[in-house]
Amino acid sequence: MAVSRTAMAMPLLFTLLISLTMAESKFDDVIQPSWANDHVIYDGDLLMLKLDNSSGSGFASKSKYLYGKASAEIKLVPGDSAGTVTAFYMSSEGDNHNEFDFEFLGNRTGEPYLVQTNLYINGVGNREQRMDLWFDPTTDFHSYSVLWNPQQVVFLVDDTPIRVYSNQESTKGIPFPRDRPMAVYSSIWNADDWATEGGRVKTDWSHAPFVSTYRDVKIDGCEWVDGVDWDSEVKRCSESQWGKEGRYWWKEKEMMMLNVHQSHQLLWARSKHMIYDYCNDPARFPVQPAECAH
Repeated sequence: MAVSRTAMAMPLLFTLLISLTMAESKFDDVIQPSWANDHVIYDGDLLMLKLDNSSGSGFASKSKYLYGKASAEIKLVPGDSAGTVTAFYMSSEGDNHNEFDFEFLGNRTGEPYLVQTNLYINGVGNREQRMDLWFDPTTDFHSYSVLWNPQQVVFLVDDTPIRVYSNQESTKGIPFPRDRPMAVYSSIWNADDWATEGGRVKTDWSHAPFVSTYRDVKIDGCEWVDGVDWDSEVKRCSESQWGKEGRYWWKEKEMMMLNVHQSHQLLWARSKHMIYDYCNDPARFPVQPAECAH
């Protein structure tokens, strides 16, 4: 019986996809698939998260951290990515969780990506800000980072700060995330009910699969130890300058606030690229949120 070349190639293709999915990689010491494992693809030194009409996918760090810096080098979904969201974020557990979000909102071909940042503190979010980017995030890898220490949370794009949430707890009584360890996550999913033009533009599944590609995921932080006294772990990560991870550089004096150059970068990014700021939305917040007042 004659067998077509296509039929002969199918088992090889299937084996290749399985091997790419299951292969060990440089990422294995830091992260692991968290859902839809068959949509988390390892390809040499790259990791890919895939979205199709059956599922999205995601990964999570193997450890939790109290303070530090989490970074990912990502190349976002190219072409028509409308309706899709790729997220990179840190989050604690429980109803009153803390969370720091990057959400990359897909768009129609030729239209710019928007990056939405948000913070949840003690379970309360609604702190959205949206910006466009000063480059095309689909043609090359760019670094997206969150720096978290006892004085500030800083969102950075290619080491340019685009948002700062400062600790004003002792001076103004404004809550600050400081005592719950966080894991690091990334995911891709369909959000066409809101992601692109408020949900007016839907996901075109003829362009699937949608793939975001990662070149590196790096976490420097105080690694939380489960099963020991909670207060002692908070104290260790909050007050120590050294640990088993080495020097806690993210807590040194120069990291507790932006320097002059970084302050200028922040002002430039926000003046040139800010699209939306919850602090300036009286329809949602007739009384401006306390952390917005300067």
